[in-house]
Amino acid sequence: MVSALKRFLIGRPLKSTELGEQKLTKKKALAILSSDALSSVAYGPEQILIVLFTVGTAAFWYSVPIAIGVLVLLIALILSYRQIIFAYPRGGGAYVVSKNNLGMNSGLIAGGSLLVDYILTVAVSVSAGTDALTSAFPALHVHAVAIAVFFVLLITVLNLRGIRESATILAYPVYLFVAALFILIGAGLYNVFTGQVPAELHAAVGTPVAGISLFILLKAFASGCSALTGVEAISNAIPNFKEPAPNNAAKTLMAMGSLLAILFSGIVFLAFYYGIAPNAQETVVSQMAEGIFGRNFIYYFIQGTTALILILAANTGYSAFPLLAVNLAKDKFIPRMFTIRGDRLGFSNGILILGFLSILLIVAFKGKTERLIPLYAIGVFIPFTLAQTGMIVKWFREKPKGWMPKLIINSLGALISFVVVMMFLLTKFTQVWPILIFLPLIILLFHRIHKHYMDVAEQLRVSAAEPTVPIKGNIIIIPVASITRVVENALNYAKSLSANQIIAVSVCFDKEEEKKLEEKWEKWNPDVRLVTLNSLHRSIIHPLTKFIDMIEHKATDQNYQIMVLIPEFIPKKGWHHILHNQSSLLIRTHLLYRRNVCVATIPYHLQK
Repeated sequence: MVSALKRFLIGRPLKSTELGEQKLTKKKALAILSSDALSSVAYGPEQILIVLFTVGTAAFWYSVPIAIGVLVLLIALILSYRQIIFAYPRGGGAYVVSKNNLGMNSGLIAGGSLLVDYILTVAVSVSAGTDALTSAFPALHVHAVAIAVFFVLLITVLNLRGIRESATILAYPVYLFVAALFILIGAGLYNVFTGQVPAELHAAVGTPVAGISLFILLKAFASGCSALTGVEAISNAIPNFKEPAPNNAAKTLMAMGSLLAILFSGIVFLAFYYGIAPNAQETVVSQMAEGIFGRNFIYYFIQGTTALILILAANTGYSAFPLLAVNLAKDKFIPRMFTIRGDRLGFSNGILILGFLSILLIVAFKGKTERLIPLYAIGVFIPFTLAQTGMIVKWFREKPKGWMPKLIINSLGALISFVVVMMFLLTKFTQVWPILIFLPLIILLFHRIHKHYMDVAEQLRVSAAEPTVPIKGNIIIIPVASITRVVENALNYAKSLSANQIIAVSVCFDKEEEKKLEEKWEKWNPDVRLVTLNSLHRSIIHPLTKFIDMIEHKATDQNYQIMVLIPEFIPKKGWHHILHNQSSLLIRTHLLYRRNVCVATIPYHLQK
C-alpha cells in the first residue's frame, strides 16, 4: 500500500541514464529559480513603506530614491553573480567562492547562512502567500497555518517528482504573476500619465519631513533590500541547466534581474503616487489593485497570482537547498545522505528535510513569519558580502585579462552588501540577533561532522590499520528459550561452520523450568553444551552479557572470535510481530556496540 501511494504521488523510478533529460531550459529555470526574487516585489516595497510610515505618510516620497539605491545594488549583484557563474560553472555559489578564496570558515559561514536562508525562504514565502490569499478571502484567516502547511506538503511532493516535472507545472503561475503585475503597473501608469490620479494623494518629491533622519533612511533601504533575496539561487543551481549550462544560467540571471528591476520600480512608484500606506490587514499590492481596478475579476486575478507566486517562491529554496547541501556533503560537513539521488533523480533527502524544517517554522510562528523577514534578509546578505569579497581576492590573485572592471563591480557589490548587513544589525538587532547565536553553532556542528568523517576515514584506511591477528575460529553462543525448530535451524548453521565451539545458553527464571530444559536437551542434542543461567530479577540481557564477558576474556587470549547467533522466527505477516516478545531484537540491539562480539540473526520463516 505504501509503495502504491509513493508511486501515485511521486511517479515511476527513473533510470540514472535519464538524468540528462531532467535538465532545465532557460524558460523553465527562470520560472522556478527566479520565483523567490520575483515574488519579493510583493513585500519588498511594503517593507520600505513600513519604516517610512513611522515618520508619517509625507515621508513616502523617500521610497523613490531608496528604490533607486536598491536597484544600484541589484545591478551590482546581477553582474557579480554572472561572473561567478562563469568562474565556478559547477555551481555552489557563495559557498564555493568563499571557500576557495577566503578560506574554509568563510565558506562555511556562507554555506550555513544560505542553508538557513532557504528554510526561511520556504516558511516566509508560503506564509506570505497565505496572507495574500486570506486578504482576498478574510474568512480563511483562522485556517492560515493549516493552509500554509498544506502548500509546503504540496510543493515538497511536486519537487520529489523531479525537477523537470515540477518546473513544467510551476512555470505557469510564475509567468501569470509577471503578466498580472505588468497589467497592474501598466494600468497604474496609464492612470498617472492621463491625470486620473489626484495629486493630493501623495506628497511632492522633495517635501521637507519633520523627524526624518539618515538612520531611518538607511533602515528603510536595508528593509527594501529584502526584495533582493533569491538573486544567488541561479549560481547555486548551474548543474540543473541544459548544456551549455553556464551560458544558459547567465542568460537566465540577466532575464531575472531585468524583470525584478522593472516590477520593483513599478510597484514602488505606484505605491508612492497612489499614497498607499501599509496595512496589517491588507497588502500594498492588494490595496493598489483595488484602487486601480476595484474588486472585480482583474483584482482577484492579481491577488490570486500574487498568492501563487509567493507560495511558489518556496520552490527556489527546493531547487537551491539540495544542491548546496550536496556541495557541503561532498566536503564532509553535513551527512552524506544529502548526496543520494531519489527515485526521480532529485536529491530527495534534501527536499524532505527542507520541507520538514519549514513546516516546523510555520507552526512555531503560527504562520506569522513576517517577523522572520529581517533574519531572512540578513541571512542572504552575509553570503552576498562574502561572495563579492571572495571574487575581489580572486581577481587580485589571478589578474586575468579585463579583470579591473570586474574588480570594480565586485567591490561595489561587497561595499553595499556590507553596509546592508551592518544596517540590519544596527536597526533591527532585536529581530536579527538570533543569527549571532545559531550561525556559530551551525559552523561548530559542521566542524564536528567533518571531524567524525575524518576520524572514520583514518580508522578505515587499510594502510593505516593495525596488523590483523589471524582468528583460529569462533566460539558460537546461541541464546535459546526452549527446544524448537528455530533453535534447531540455528544449531545446524553453527555446525556447518568449521573450527568452532558451540555453546547454547538459556536464561531461566524458575529452577524447575531450568531442570526440565537440561533433561530434554541431554536427550535431544547431547553433542552441544547447554549452559543455563538463573535470573532472579527476570532479566535476559544482564545474565547473558555477564556470561559473554567471561567467555570473551578467555577467547581473546586464544585468538578466538565470539559469535552470538540469535535464532529468530519471522511471522508470515508483518503485524504478527506485535503478538510475540521481541527478545531477539533486545539482545541484538544490546550486543551491537560491543567491540569484540560478532552478532548474527538466523531467521526461520513461518509458512502460515
